[in-house]
Amino acid sequence: MSKGLKTTIMILSAMVIVGLIALPGLRQALQRLQKPAKTEEQSRREVMEEPISTPTDVKVQAQMYWLSPSTPNSLEPTPIQLPLSADPVERSKQLLNALILRAPSPEVHTLPAQASLLAFYLQPDGTAIADFSDEFSSGMPSGILSEQLAEQSIAQTLGANVSGIKQLKILVHGQEAETLAGHLDLYGFFPVSGLASVAPTASAPAPPSAR
Repeated sequence: MSKGLKTTIMILSAMVIVGLIALPGLRQALQRLQKPAKTEEQSRREVMEEPISTPTDVKVQAQMYWLSPSTPNSLEPTPIQLPLSADPVERSKQLLNALILRAPSPEVHTLPAQASLLAFYLQPDGTAIADFSDEFSSGMPSGILSEQLAEQSIAQTLGANVSGIKQLKILVHGQEAETLAGHLDLYGFFPVSGLASVAPTASAPAPPSAR
């Protein structure tokens, strides 16, 4: 066997060995490429469904306002056990996420199941600003009653479980929307009746400017 042929065989053998070593990594890379990329909404839902946890969380009986299963077109307080933060902003986020995700049945939902809370702010004067994803509006059944019940379920749930909130502003994807789903005017502020006994213990971040 000639020296050149031996060299060629050695080079080919080395390439085969390197290829075998790299094959698992290449296979994993191909599998990742074959998987469809996550949409922004899928990523947001995964984050939302991860429970918000803070060092001050204490499991309490929260009062959640969903549709009444016995009285049509009305809300009913439903007690559920939730770990809630002493920080009023984090506590409000936990409650609103639960309002969307923890309804006992689809029939009592007040907010679209595909909606998500993007941000929550609390101003020193007691104005709460809740910023929801586009699905909050697009997934809402159009009609003044369903839209009013959605707003009231948010306001009453916050008022029953978070102290210091006096009024509510609703944004959709960071913007002030004209209506929720064609009827309820979102330009104004909605009153929040304070029923909670837990006082806020932390200041909130500054909210975005709203028109």
